[in-house]
Amino acid sequence: MPEQRLGILGGMGPQATQDFYQRILDKTDAACDQEHLPTLIWSDTSMPDRTAAILGGDTEGCYQRLLAGARLLEGGGCTVLAIPCNTSHYFADRLQGEISIPLIHMPRETVGELAAAGKRKVGILATDGTVRTGVYQRECAARNLLGVAPPAEIQKLVMSIIYDEIKRGEKGSREKFTLIDRWLRETGCDSAILGCTELSVYRTYHGLPDYYLDAMDVLARRCITACGYKLRLV
Repeated sequence: MPEQRLGILGGMGPQATQDFYQRILDKTDAACDQEHLPTLIWSDTSMPDRTAAILGGDTEGCYQRLLAGARLLEGGGCTVLAIPCNTSHYFADRLQGEISIPLIHMPRETVGELAAAGKRKVGILATDGTVRTGVYQRECAARNLLGVAPPAEIQKLVMSIIYDEIKRGEKGSREKFTLIDRWLRETGCDSAILGCTELSVYRTYHGLPDYYLDAMDVLARRCITACGYKLRLV
């Protein structure tokens, strides 16, 4: 059987990419170096901001950069591709059509786990680009879930944690997140998706209850199993 090799197209942002790879290491059932998954990481920190590109109309430049990165990893012998950036999955189906290796679709896999768990009304915490383009709402609808995006005042808090804090190397405001959490529960959501990898980093720093499904955790687990490796049972 040919060697499986994971390609990670990262840099969106760099801290999230580092966190993602650490999760793969932590979740792999490995007792030595040789039992870990061979991985190539391309941290393309010059990638245009996905939200700005999508909402500003410069989608093609962003897409071509993603495609170049995907082809670089494919050319490096990767057999599976992962992109630890939720907003970039706006381009995922188009990207999959232009590469020959499977791209693990993070939002699709995440919503699939919620559907399997019997969830019905799910809060979506993500960037403006992910929310406004309906990346998660479409996946929820396909699984008969109601995906609920925050109102403007709550979405501003989400964006502030992502852009004003985590992307600037800070750990994120607990006070802001408390307000977000209150809205989710008062709205009647039975679960919420951490649909931005900077929010995944926030969870790494602060910890969050199982009410929140971390899309980056889902992606890490799927990368391991898709490459034929075993998950560590913890």
